[in-house]
Amino acid sequence: MTVILLRHGRSTANTSGILAGRLPGVALDEVGIEQAKSLIDRLAGVAIEEIVQSPLLRCEQTVAPLAVDRGLTPRVEERLVEVDYGQWTGRSLKELLTEPLWKIVQHQASAAVFPDGEGLAEVQARAVAAVREHDRRLADAHGRDVVWVACSHGDVIKSVLADAVGCHLDGFQRIVAEPASISVVRYTDLRPFVLRMNDTGSDLSGLDSGGREAGSGQSVPGGEVGPVR
Repeated sequence: MTVILLRHGRSTANTSGILAGRLPGVALDEVGIEQAKSLIDRLAGVAIEEIVQSPLLRCEQTVAPLAVDRGLTPRVEERLVEVDYGQWTGRSLKELLTEPLWKIVQHQASAAVFPDGEGLAEVQARAVAAVREHDRRLADAHGRDVVWVACSHGDVIKSVLADAVGCHLDGFQRIVAEPASISVVRYTDLRPFVLRMNDTGSDLSGLDSGGREAGSGQSVPGGEVGPVR
């Protein structure tokens, strides 16, 4: 099966420079709304069988236009929810740069546990399990290669991509997943094949037709707590 890992569009938290985490009511801004609408054209050449989303509002808003266009009802998956940043939730990124934990998040993510929140290793475990379980479910249901969408958050998507490319979680900050970006992974019995990473606008029409882009075995910067710039 081929999964399109879609990060939600630009949100009000992205533009205000805060770490939204699981704060309720964080919505897409005007740019994010347009990004969500543009998915209809970006994915026009792809036959999508299912849309799975994080339960948070910004993901719901991101997939809504595409779901209406395709006549699909998104399936909510709790394991694709944003990282629980605990006491970091709602704080400004500029302020968080001074926290000792910031360097651990950047350079040793597998050891990073947010105060009163969860660890990034836990995030990767739940997100990878969710993606692989939905992938197997769709394989069993359809008996053929299909394409599906998983809409989630920057650090969550980066952790799934790190697993797919065989990268240790400590290196996941080298991966970038911008708002409204698309990354594509094809899971096979042998191994995952990463077809796209952080794609923000190219033609994706070759992804269906049995996932032929990965058939030959050839392989073809972010997160909410991204690199310091």
